[in-house]
Amino acid sequence: MADPGSDLVVPFYGEQYARGTLDDLIAPPYDVLSPADRKRFADRSEHNVVHLTLPENGDDRYAAAARLLSAWREGGVLRRASRPGVTVVAQEFSGPDGRSMVRTGVIGAVAVEPFTARRVRPHERTHAGPKRDRLALLRATRAMFEALLMMTRDADGRLREALRTVTVRPCEVTATLNDVSVRSWWVTGSEARAISAAAGDLLYMADGHHRYETAVAFMDEVPAAARTLALIVPLGDPGLVVRPTHRVITGRLPDPDHLVEGLRERFHVRDLPLSADATAALEAARGRGTHAALVLADRVTLLELKPGVELKTDHSMPPAVAALDVARVDAWVVSPLETSSGPDAQRTYTADAAEAARAVRAGSAAGAVLLNPPAVEDVLRVADADAVMPPKSTYFQPKVPSGLVMLDVTA
Repeated sequence: MADPGSDLVVPFYGEQYARGTLDDLIAPPYDVLSPADRKRFADRSEHNVVHLTLPENGDDRYAAAARLLSAWREGGVLRRASRPGVTVVAQEFSGPDGRSMVRTGVIGAVAVEPFTARRVRPHERTHAGPKRDRLALLRATRAMFEALLMMTRDADGRLREALRTVTVRPCEVTATLNDVSVRSWWVTGSEARAISAAAGDLLYMADGHHRYETAVAFMDEVPAAARTLALIVPLGDPGLVVRPTHRVITGRLPDPDHLVEGLRERFHVRDLPLSADATAALEAARGRGTHAALVLADRVTLLELKPGVELKTDHSMPPAVAALDVARVDAWVVSPLETSSGPDAQRTYTADAAEAARAVRAGSAAGAVLLNPPAVEDVLRVADADAVMPPKSTYFQPKVPSGLVMLDVTA
């Protein structure tokens, strides 16, 4: 474990692609790639990072990734920096309303330590399966190919100002990944140290809980592996966007009217035209209490929680969690829909509201529940309470590109 008194974020000896068009070499994080996605990126180049993050070679796939990484290093595909530094990254993308947005952050080497140290705070509960997979890859390669996504309060604005100073210069690397324009700058020397220090002494996890916990587990085996990579974004950044994750319930709903009538106990119910944009109605109501949109085969209903209705809590659900729209909607809308949709009903998730509605209209889902996203401050409030949000509560957009910069964790 990193010394608790050590800096939380420091410069590092990064490894980057030395040649080739970066568009063909980077990819989204491993956990958002379907098998078809993985093939699409792998087909772009024999050096695409998915050959390392999602190796394919049967039971020997992790060892194959290690051999491939060694070959890339020896063959000059990857280049190790001669001086420690940090990577400043600007990602331009279309926000939820279609407007162009830019999220700017810095990739630095973050101390690996248990969450109980409280310098890195999570908001999600993790699962054993993904951690076993990532730990096997980390044991074999001893490298991080994907930066996690973290947030810092940056109360004094030092980090935002330091990043602005970098991003007004001509960028060194450009790429496009899934319609997101990526620019990056490698910064060294005193400027890199200043940016690392400005990242602060308290970070909040956004994406990458499983990979961070995997790094902690590997450090227990190999104490030298005391750092991992994270893109750190200040809270004041205008491009720090959280999208909701909508709920889709498979099965068959025999009596939609009975379900809706049951919701009236807690919600004001207003039917919308079938052609209405439910997400626009939700956005218009954002910040004015708990709202959700229920999409059924022949109706779209806007739900507004009645004043004074509170979610009863126990020790398993702290007040910071019970106050979340997603916790209330899961308990009082999604669960009844799931129960009403038959014994084989299943809950799935998507960040695409149109996709959720299409599933209902096509008859492959009994219904869908659309939500507003939680505020970033909601995420921090839950993390500060040492609690976890309901599953699939957040979707941070855009994802951090894998392969933009890499780290030998034991060097």
